[in-house]
Amino acid sequence: MTAPSETDEHGPRVPIVCTACDTTARIPLEEVADTLERHNERLHDGAEIAQVDPDVVDHLADLVATEMGLLDDSS
Repeated sequence: MTAPSETDEHGPRVPIVCTACDTTARIPLEEVADTLERHNERLHDGAEIAQVDPDVVDHLADLVATEMGLLDDSS
């Protein structure tokens, strides 16, 4: 069996992690919000434990800030 790619017929796959369950998964982008909400409701009484991989969130925030010019040193 081959490992799932970053993209497939469902589009990009996003890494999610749950430190409480010690699990990771890659899910299609359009399913991220529902999957995380369902997992957290079912296993963690609604607490936002499972989340998009924090490294991905940080990297995305840096990219957006750079694109918006928020990190420019020219003041």
